Amino acid sequence: MIGASIGIASLVAFLVAGVPMIAALMIAVTISIVLGSQWGLVLPQNMVAGMSSYTLISFPLFVLGGIYMNAGGISGKLFNFARSLVGWMKGGLAQVDVLTSIFFGGMVGSSTADLAGSASILIPEMKKEGYSAPFAAAVSASSAGVGPLIPPSSPAILYSAVTGTSLGALFLAGLIPGVILGILFMITVGYLAHKNGYPTFGRFSLAEIRRAALSASLAFGMPGIIVGGLVLGIFTPSEAGAFGAVYAAFLALFVYRSIDWMGLYRATVAAVQLSGELLLIVSLSAALGSVLSAAHIPATLASFIDVLAIGDSLFLRLCALMVIAIIAGMFLDPLIPVLVPVLLPTLIAFDIDLLHFGVLMVMAVVIGQVTPPVAMSLIIAGRIAKCDQLKVFRANMPFFIVTLAFTLVLMAVPELATWLPSVARD
Repeated sequence: MIGASIGIASLVAFLVAGVPMIAALMIAVTISIVLGSQWGLVLPQNMVAGMSSYTLISFPLFVLGGIYMNAGGISGKLFNFARSLVGWMKGGLAQVDVLTSIFFGGMVGSSTADLAGSASILIPEMKKEGYSAPFAAAVSASSAGVGPLIPPSSPAILYSAVTGTSLGALFLAGLIPGVILGILFMITVGYLAHKNGYPTFGRFSLAEIRRAALSASLAFGMPGIIVGGLVLGIFTPSEAGAFGAVYAAFLALFVYRSIDWMGLYRATVAAVQLSGELLLIVSLSAALGSVLSAAHIPATLASFIDVLAIGDSLFLRLCALMVIAIIAGMFLDPLIPVLVPVLLPTLIAFDIDLLHFGVLMVMAVVIGQVTPPVAMSLIIAGRIAKCDQLKVFRANMPFFIVTLAFTLVLMAVPELATWLPSVARD
């Protein structure tokens, strides 16, 4: 118990000090094993076991497909379609930012990586259109959090690999909450745009919508075919990921001709680097979870949460778990492979629906990345907008409040996440 506690404390301390996640995890696991007097070979054995999930084979393939979409300019087709749909509204460019995040989903593997790509284009454009720099950064940071809820979602793949939950069901479970959160953000943008006099971004035109929809139709085919194939049982997760990567490469190379072979190679190298980092974190997190389980940390956590949950209330237990997840999400990126192995025994002990909790974990990721002291999404957006992080946090408060309120609703009404998968099963 003491060794595991010191290991957790060292992990938090190293992350706060700015040590890279992989190094911090390795040190924390080593400390836990040494001080816990465990056999040294436990570390490589648990790392290999953590990588043995069949679902994890699909993860680098989905990341590869998402990066091909970005590098090949396919995401630009989705941007143009979003502009034709909502650009005519007040705050049109900010509305387009939110809708593009809904369309594109969480395929890049990390919402911060997704943000770094899209915000570098949208934030300067918003500033040119007269938006304040903090508001432009806040919209981009918050809207990037919608993507991981929309299938195909890389956080859902990681959660499926850790918990064994059906990946197709997780994709469907995040769809309705993701769309609702996106609509709530668009309503918030509309209110703030009217209040601050932000401009429109073009005129409404059915002809333009038709042209943009036709241009983006093949780009929409990738998530549609992948999710449909998984739900209907046509693809396994790894087959769906492989199909998505080949489909995105085919569109970029031969249909849109927006990338050459050297560009495809560079995109592949970037995907390998990102996937390698994330999968190494997954393996180290599995080792840490195993060490903590041997030290009875999950059992202690379950007893603590049971004390907090007055009257055996499932909602209060979820509240306690979400507080832990959000606090962890302020420091950990990625959050799911690090925290879920520790929480999984507690979830099973309390008979919590793993499908519902999977969506809640993605919400914890969204909230954690826009919450100080780290607030990585706000830092990235603030740097691109060239404004102070505190000003960005203040501008983000309306979106932050909306996200927290929706999370509480999602906790109280699990059917928002579980209804669509149940219909698909029937």
